Amino acid sequence: MAINFRAPLITEIDKIIAIEISGFSPEEAATKKAMKERIQLISDSFIVAADKENQPIGYVVGPVIQERYLYDELFEKSTVNSETGGYQSVLSLVVSPEYRGTGVASGMLEELKRVAKNHNRSGITLTCLETLIPFYEKNGFKVEGISDSQHAGETWYNMVLDL
Repeated sequence: MAINFRAPLITEIDKIIAIEISGFSPEEAATKKAMKERIQLISDSFIVAADKENQPIGYVVGPVIQERYLYDELFEKSTVNSETGGYQSVLSLVVSPEYRGTGVASGMLEELKRVAKNHNRSGITLTCLETLIPFYEKNGFKVEGISDSQHAGETWYNMVLDL
C-alpha cells in the first residue's frame, strides 16, 4: 500500500474531523474549532497519512511542550511550537476504519519520530487508554504510570518514547 506523509490542508478539516470521530468517543474527540486551530498553528507537528489519491486516511497531531507529560489544557488550546527542544506530544493518533490494522498508525509514529529527532526533541509523550498500551509499547513507548488527566472522564496512562 502506497502511503505518503504530509502536512494537513485546512480544506481537509471535514475529512479530518470525520476520521477523529471514527476513533474517539464524543467526549474524547477534538472539536472542529480545536482541530482547525491545530492545522493553523502546529502544522509542523501534524502529520497526515494520505492514500495514493492524496486523501487523508489518518493523522497524528500534538503540540511541542516543555513538560514530560500531557495536561488537559492542551486538548483545548494550541500555541505555536518551539523550533527545537521540548517533548513532542500526541493528542490524536487515528486511522480511518478501513485502513486499521495495516500498519498506517505505526508508520505515522515512525514519521513523527523522524520529525521530532530533526528538531532535537527530548522525546514523544502521550496518554492512552489501557487497551492501547500494547500498541504503543510495540512502537517503543514505555508506560510511566497513570496520568493526572481528567480528559473525557477516562483513566489515561502516560507513555513516553525518549529520543
